[in-house]
Amino acid sequence: MPRVHSFPPIVAADAQILILGTMPGVASLEAGQYYGHPRNHFWPIMEALFEMPGGLAYEQRCDALRQARVAVWDVLQSCQREGSLDSAIAPESVVANDYTSLLFRCPDLKTIAFNGQKASALFRRHVFRFNHSGGQDATPVKGTYADLRYLQLPSTSPAYASMTLMQKTHRWRAVLDI
Repeated sequence: MPRVHSFPPIVAADAQILILGTMPGVASLEAGQYYGHPRNHFWPIMEALFEMPGGLAYEQRCDALRQARVAVWDVLQSCQREGSLDSAIAPESVVANDYTSLLFRCPDLKTIAFNGQKASALFRRHVFRFNHSGGQDATPVKGTYADLRYLQLPSTSPAYASMTLMQKTHRWRAVLDI
């Protein structure tokens, strides 16, 4: 099974929102871009939320997110996976990204938004050790997370087709409530 690796984060030091996916899919890895699959709803949602013009080149999209104080990264640094589906990730192969350095680089960070349930579950399993109640007052593995707000949002992946783009965009508006 092939080992796949995530990209460096899209980030500026004044980021207030961090959007975390799991691991780029095959189309994204081939394009060398976050959310590179043409049917992924991520970029249309970002355009709607942050009033970005449509049709920007990838680097311009990244710059627009940085200007909006939004960072993008993946929970995983690497894993073994056949294809693009999160369900195909081999659990024993998971290596999480190092969030300590990102937290120090982004002292204004207020919200972590998970792009789908799997991103949230992997973050909780590999970055946090939860207390017995399983609540948000977790003991961090690295760094400090106590003052952050966490949002689990619907996946923007084309594989998650039970919601329309409009429904996903409506739910993603929660990131604006910082």
